[in-house]
Amino acid sequence: VQLQASGGGLVQAGGSLRLSCAGSGRTFSRYCMGWFRQAPGKEREFVAVISWTGVSTYYADSVKGRFTISRDNAKNTVYLKMDGLKSEDTAVYYCAAPSERLRTYFAPADFHSWGQGTQVTVSS
Repeated sequence: VQLQASGGGLVQAGGSLRLSCAGSGRTFSRYCMGWFRQAPGKEREFVAVISWTGVSTYYADSVKGRFTISRDNAKNTVYLKMDGLKSEDTAVYYCAAPSERLRTYFAPADFHSWGQGTQVTVSS
């Protein structure tokens, strides 16, 4: 599946952004979708994942209660709504899909299709 992420930008601390990730190619709706982020000098880390049905969502502790992942399978799109942004949320954000259908994954190594990344910068 090919993925195209968008929606990043510069926002003040406490503000909000909504990232979008449009997918094409494989049967998008049969795959869980994840969001990851990578800050300068740090490893890529898990942010959130949504099951292929959209029923189950999981979040990193650092974003729980502030970020919301959702999907619209009719539009082949997954979203990440980010509220209460903090300076430590500054990173390049990537959406990703695994190679296996119908299962939920969490580790970056389990995801094989990646979007190009979108920069999120939070000013304090």
